[in-house]
Amino acid sequence: MRLLAKVCGLVQAEDTAQAAALGADLLGFVCHPPSPRHCANLTMAAPYLDRAVLVMVAAEPEAILATAHRHGFRRVQPYLPTAEREAGVALLRAAGLFVLLPWADEPHPEAPNPDLYLWEASPAQTGVPGGSGQGHAMAFPPPGDFLLAGGLDATNLTVRLAAVPESLCSRLRGADAASRLEASPGRKDPAKVSAFISSVHEWESA
Repeated sequence: MRLLAKVCGLVQAEDTAQAAALGADLLGFVCHPPSPRHCANLTMAAPYLDRAVLVMVAAEPEAILATAHRHGFRRVQPYLPTAEREAGVALLRAAGLFVLLPWADEPHPEAPNPDLYLWEASPAQTGVPGGSGQGHAMAFPPPGDFLLAGGLDATNLTVRLAAVPESLCSRLRGADAASRLEASPGRKDPAKVSAFISSVHEWESA
């Protein structure tokens, strides 16, 4: 099965067009003003709604649903409080959205049922929700199919994918990268984006 390459933290229309042209399967647009990768103009995702993902931090799932509907997103990556996650996933999926649920590498008291998980570093380790550019120990795997995230780029992707426990390889669906593909915060480096996408897609034949 071909792995999916997700390029996240897209802020510039030019970077988005380049990532799409280079073959990114999923394009992540962050809606979280404190982040240097906050996308202030979500309308730039409009030409790519077949693969665009709304990445949003919110206290309630209704805010994510409203933003997704406003801009036409079909996929969401919701960062919700633990108490809201299970009901939030159910609400978003019932609304017809594909849910890519962040799964921090830490013990989880709940077991939501999203379409796909995003296995990333714990906020207790990084100090921030979501992308941090840091890897993780792969100690607490998600209970379903997942994308691997956390400090990835073409230089370390092969080693990190090879380190996924054998028992989980059948659930690996792709990889996500953001900050390590940048020339500066919020600006992508086309060469790094291209190399990452190629490395992900080549893994299927490795």
